[in-house]
Amino acid sequence: MYVIIVYDVEQERVAKVCQFLRRFLHWVQNSAFEGELSESQLEAIRFKLKEILDLERDSVYIYRLPDKKFVRKEVIGQEKALIEVII
Repeated sequence: MYVIIVYDVEQERVAKVCQFLRRFLHWVQNSAFEGELSESQLEAIRFKLKEILDLERDSVYIYRLPDKKFVRKEVIGQEKALIEVII
């Protein structure tokens, strides 16, 4: 499945969340990641984020799509991170 994750966390946890999500997904914008995941990978991400976050102050939004072909992304301005496969 194709997943987009965006987050809004307190400053002291931003780096930890970012570093963790980079292990699974592509960074595309400040506080935004996207990429292909399996169900088990997504479950592992959910589990770890619940440990990292302050659930009273922070928030994470997870958007799930069956496949990348269902995403129509438009970038206005500079694209921060290209996620195309390089061969």
